[in-house]
Amino acid sequence: MQHMLYSLIKIASHKEADGFHFDPAPEKTVGIIFGEGQAPYDSERVSAVMDLFAGTGIRIRATEYAREEEWSKFRLNICNNLPQAELGVGVGCYRDSIHMEAIREGLRREVEAIAQAKGIDLKKVAATAKGSAVPPYSRYSTLQDLDAGRHTEIDMFSGAIMRMGEELGIPTPFNTYTYHFIKALEEKNDGLFDYSPDDQTLVKAW
Repeated sequence: MQHMLYSLIKIASHKEADGFHFDPAPEKTVGIIFGEGQAPYDSERVSAVMDLFAGTGIRIRATEYAREEEWSKFRLNICNNLPQAELGVGVGCYRDSIHMEAIREGLRREVEAIAQAKGIDLKKVAATAKGSAVPPYSRYSTLQDLDAGRHTEIDMFSGAIMRMGEELGIPTPFNTYTYHFIKALEEKNDGLFDYSPDDQTLVKAW
């Protein structure tokens, strides 16, 4: 860690055949957020990074709450990416369905319980915790991966929450269900469930 700064990036992006595309509009791309994990927060390393990006037009922001900012982004990924990926619809689902909002809230409570147990105070970054405004048809990265037949980052999202919950003795039922659901969708994309009428093997229901 003596050679590293905590950091994250908030952008609106999607992957196409020729690479990644992102929208640089200020209301959609926040930029790079970084900082020290402890005082002094205005260290030489922070100043060096500020100088590096000066004049580039790339939006950056140094923060005293780098770990909290990272956990806030982690929470956004889990609560916003995953429920819409399960249903396969745009982010308008959170506005239009109380059921989708309930799933998102269940995931959020589990993430926040684990963050609190680890000493991460997400209230410190409440003003910057929300994501950028996007159209209701928008599809975040997990759903983009499933749409393209790729495997997702579910292991580092709900998978990580499950592991931390087990270590801390905190139940994670919403994340556990979501983890297995999206893993099953990956298997579906892999062709695991492409059954043929020629296969007459019987499956016993329980």
